[in-house]
Amino acid sequence: MQQNRVGEQKYCRLLGHFSLILFVCFATLNAEQSFKDFKTFKKTQIQSFQTYKDERDTAFSNYLKQEWQAYNALAPVSLYETPKPVEIDSVKPQEIEPVGPKIIIAIKEDEKKEEPAVFSTERKDISFDFYGSTLGFNIPSGIKNANFSPATQAGIANFFNSAASSEYETLLLEIEKISKSMNLNDWGVYLLVTKLSDKATTNQDNSKLLSWFLFNKMGYAVKVGLADNHAVLMHYSQKTIYSTPNYSFENKKYYVVSNYAKGNLGKVYSYKQEYQGATKALDLSLETLPNFKEKIESKTLTFSQFGNSYNIPITYNKNLIDFMATYPQADYETFFNAPLDSKTYADLATELKKYIDGKKASEAINFVLNFVQKSFKYEQDNRQFGREKVMFAQETLYFDKSDCEDRAVLFAYLVKELFDINVLGVKYKDHMATALYIPLEGDKITAGSRKFVIADPTYIDATIGMSMPKYRSIQPQSYIVVKNSKS
Repeated sequence: MQQNRVGEQKYCRLLGHFSLILFVCFATLNAEQSFKDFKTFKKTQIQSFQTYKDERDTAFSNYLKQEWQAYNALAPVSLYETPKPVEIDSVKPQEIEPVGPKIIIAIKEDEKKEEPAVFSTERKDISFDFYGSTLGFNIPSGIKNANFSPATQAGIANFFNSAASSEYETLLLEIEKISKSMNLNDWGVYLLVTKLSDKATTNQDNSKLLSWFLFNKMGYAVKVGLADNHAVLMHYSQKTIYSTPNYSFENKKYYVVSNYAKGNLGKVYSYKQEYQGATKALDLSLETLPNFKEKIESKTLTFSQFGNSYNIPITYNKNLIDFMATYPQADYETFFNAPLDSKTYADLATELKKYIDGKKASEAINFVLNFVQKSFKYEQDNRQFGREKVMFAQETLYFDKSDCEDRAVLFAYLVKELFDINVLGVKYKDHMATALYIPLEGDKITAGSRKFVIADPTYIDATIGMSMPKYRSIQPQSYIVVKNSKS
């Protein structure tokens, strides 16, 4: 028994040593596992930080993965309730009674614009022409690899995650630098980002998603949606963009500007939330012109009055004309308050000065009215462009044909610049004229507490104060205030 007890003690002692060894080994293994777990934890945290440099992206990524809602398209708003006339009436020319002080036109010096900076395209991933300048950009690998796959909501989240984890900051800085150098307004920035996205990605869905990502990062309120398994980019605008599909999110209208004049897209699936801090509306106003490289071309405008022929040669920057041709149908204030290129205006003012200096105010202003009435053929927008298009004053001078609102925009600009006169755009349901705040007799309209005399740049050979008979007794629908830069 004794022996057995000793044996048991030896056995237990041996078992105790073995247990201690097991415990030490187990503890060591646990420590190693814990260390590995901690390293994994640290690595995960570092990767998470690297994936999203912007703390807003985590929450936004989650929004993209939540269930989306269906949004119905709102009916695009048209500029005119009824079509504009196919032809415009004319009247018998009549001599102007000389009234008012003598006019001496002062021509402001042609502003010497700096050429936009030249940006190197060496060792750049993509390059393209942007209104006369060759631009180059490097595209981060995360954006190159971003792909709308699958073609569902999940594919949009995948694209965002890849773009958000890329080194996109340098790309944003380059866009900002070029935009500033070229003095781009919001529409110019839209065109720049769109062209960049088209060049950097493989298809239109990826291009729209890249534009969406960049615009959000630049602070613009944009949303992306799905329609028939394709990405739809929507821009928030406080002002109406006419003939453009749009959707309402929390009483804010978002416009599919890429589908201007192309019809509705129907139902779109999207998310309600906005990207944090991205609140800027797309503003189409063009108060100063872009600083594009010059591509100078020339033309001569001609018209006749009382047996005399007049030739008005002008020059213009074709790159600026091409830029304006892309514009969607913005509000009238945008077109009435956009300037002419300083070189074009100087050419035009110099030529008009030859014929109006020394004349009484009534004669001088009517000469400019006749110039606008008779230097262009009348043509409806749908016949000329296949869509409704209000032209900037610069475009009206470029094209041989124009309609009522185009001439109203040009005449309003010339009157306020040449004569320092307050002017209104006068809109009827199917026509546009202007009205001047001057003491001349004739048909008048009342705006606020002031009376303005009608001047119709489309009513051929009509003088100031003459309305077309069909509009003489009609109250205009609205007035467009033209800002007078000299006031």
